[in-house]
Amino acid sequence: MVESLFSDADALFLARFQFAFTVAFHIIFPAFTIGIASYLAVLEGLYLKTRNPVYQKLFRYWLKIFAVAFGMGVVSGIVMSYQFGTNWSVFSDKAGPVIGPLMGYEVLTAFFLEAGFLGVMLFGMNRVGERLHFFATLMVAVGTAISAFWILSVNSWMQTPAGFAMNEAGQYIVTDWMEAIFNPSFPYRLAHMLLAAYLTTAFVVGGVGAWHLLRNSKNAVARKMFSMAMWMALLVAPLQVFVGDLHGLNTQEHQPAKVAAMEGHFTSETQAPLYLFGMPNMETGEVDYAIKVPGLASIILKHDVNAEVTGLDAFPRDEWPPVPVVFWAFRIMVGLGVFMVIIGIWAGIQRARGKIYQSAWLHRASVLMGPSGFVAVIAGWIVTEVGRQPWVIQGLLRTSEAASPIAAEGVGTSLLAFIVVYFFVFGAGTFYILRKMAANPEQVHIPDYAKAQPVGLAAERLMHEED
Repeated sequence: MVESLFSDADALFLARFQFAFTVAFHIIFPAFTIGIASYLAVLEGLYLKTRNPVYQKLFRYWLKIFAVAFGMGVVSGIVMSYQFGTNWSVFSDKAGPVIGPLMGYEVLTAFFLEAGFLGVMLFGMNRVGERLHFFATLMVAVGTAISAFWILSVNSWMQTPAGFAMNEAGQYIVTDWMEAIFNPSFPYRLAHMLLAAYLTTAFVVGGVGAWHLLRNSKNAVARKMFSMAMWMALLVAPLQVFVGDLHGLNTQEHQPAKVAAMEGHFTSETQAPLYLFGMPNMETGEVDYAIKVPGLASIILKHDVNAEVTGLDAFPRDEWPPVPVVFWAFRIMVGLGVFMVIIGIWAGIQRARGKIYQSAWLHRASVLMGPSGFVAVIAGWIVTEVGRQPWVIQGLLRTSEAASPIAAEGVGTSLLAFIVVYFFVFGAGTFYILRKMAANPEQVHIPDYAKAQPVGLAAERLMHEED
């Protein structure tokens, strides 16, 4: 029955869909755990500095959520990596001498660091000294950032390969590790992803805090949670816009076809318009129903209204990425980024007016924006991965040439199994996380032996500190 279901399917399409499904599912967990690990380190550091019980409650509240998300991220990442050997064996053979060591460095540095200190972080509270526990939390946070470093280095090398040569067996080998690791797009891609992870976490934390404030605006722990998240939105969202612009200029230099698809530019032209919305038509080479601003694309991409912007007509037709997908994914990412900036500014104004904890409309908007970081990250990865098609290694190896020579039935069966297992296993994990987020953070239990030592009026003042 399963074989007949996929007998007429395209094995390459199924392999690509399977990888897209698993990577889109996987990326939401690292995007969250990178940010939440740093948030936990900040919370524990602030508690040790101030002895404010609110910070300890927040730490304990988010610790279990982090543990579950981290576990799901590890499992989904392992499943995804198996596909390099099953569905993409040609790619693994040709790029293995470059990709293999970089992935190995991620395991030797980041994963071992995280695994070594994660147990202390999760179960060592009140069993080891406060400073040692804080150090373990810091190491887990550092480990998540190092993991992002190596994974983004691998992906960036596939986007902008450097420091390599080809051996007699037709494999890509490294000639300069520094050039391979710090390839042209890597610094921009790493900064963009780390900021995306911090913003994703900020809006999840802000959404949860806002949800509890709508029920009780006097909730001291929810107030602190929401306040810290809105500071991140105010400061980091505009910074992400700036970094994103730099990343876009770098992409324009090294992957102009991707930028042409992002902007909907089928033809090269001076005073190129910025298409706000429209329906790219790959048959006619035009953007139907376009809403555009004349000359603005030249200003953004070249900083000169009279500069020529490269269009897709500068490339062979068989090297065009799927323009509608890239075009709309880019607008979803940018649109959510703009809303993040607006929420941050709105919260800053309400803070200055002394109404940040009483602004019900701000809280409702923050709840709606809670999952926005996940959507933006997935949209960004669609732009990154679909936008470089038809290449799996830019300019060197086509996706169609990188797949394993296996039948569609085999790929389709594993894809169906992934969908079913992911739905039940990770669905249960997500349900558990949402249950934890719905719990009142003020009711987090702190054992008597773990309570802050300073008592009396000073501790009472710290407990109800708002800003």
